[in-house]
Amino acid sequence: MIYVFLANGFEEMEALAPIDCLRRAGRQVTTVAVGGAAIRSSHGVNIIPDLTEQEIRLDDSVEMIVLPGGMPGTLNLESSEKVQRAIAYCAAHDKWIAAICAAPSILGHLGLLDGKKATCFEGFEAQLKGADVTGEPVCVDGKIVTARSAGVALQFGLKLTELLCGDAAYKKLHDSMMCE
Repeated sequence: MIYVFLANGFEEMEALAPIDCLRRAGRQVTTVAVGGAAIRSSHGVNIIPDLTEQEIRLDDSVEMIVLPGGMPGTLNLESSEKVQRAIAYCAAHDKWIAAICAAPSILGHLGLLDGKKATCFEGFEAQLKGADVTGEPVCVDGKIVTARSAGVALQFGLKLTELLCGDAAYKKLHDSMMCE
């Protein structure tokens, strides 16, 4: 199970590109509404996620959580007790945690990036407490994946696919999308 948390003000591309890539690769991806049953993106797109945050299960079926950026989406994710519990669960149980754009700041505030390589949207570097901020489009260190911005959302989704599904699935997906 891969949970993608969506809060009011999330960045659409940063959520939908990874959802699309992972579902095309055959993974079970569940979108989770944070703060209500219907969510409005940072650009006014209304989304009805699969579950509300109260319905998630934190158990061995969880492979990864994904935290899209956007404002005020990132702030809304960070203020959710359920999102905080999911992050803590994944960190404690060696599960993947992926965050893009401003969302890596949530991990930085929790001290999860201490001594790790990470990247984020320009201007949020100081929020990545203890991290070696690389500025790379996508950065993987241990079980934490961070990405810079909406402009690398597809690359982020493809990297998550590679990590969870392997090189062959990544190549097949990459080639089917005619990525260069």
